[in-house]
Amino acid sequence: MDRRKELGDAGEAVAAQYLSSLGMEILDRNWRCRGVGELDLVARDGDWLVVCEVKTRSGTAFGDPLESVTAAKHTRLRRLAAAWLGEHDVRPAGVRIDLIGVLHRTGQKPVLRHVRAVGQ
Repeated sequence: MDRRKELGDAGEAVAAQYLSSLGMEILDRNWRCRGVGELDLVARDGDWLVVCEVKTRSGTAFGDPLESVTAAKHTRLRRLAAAWLGEHDVRPAGVRIDLIGVLHRTGQKPVLRHVRAVGQ
């Protein structure tokens, strides 16, 4: 397996466990929409649907993991959230986009940063 994919999968697992520990229900992982992209995690937080983008890095030489989420990516996440809702029988009170950055250095416990409701 590609080292980057392995790192990304590990970060998503840490993020899913973290969201679950907050009481969120994970509804979907790595959901794909042809021609638009992929949602890393979809969760329910009470009556809200949470679309969560997870960025994982093994170091900060190229910046903080969350610095790689651009305005274009944010727009794509909104389109993906709408597509996900169109395919699932879920009627949330609202939709929120969260970001989770995971710094996963070899031999160390992952460090996680969670930013709620970006761009809202």
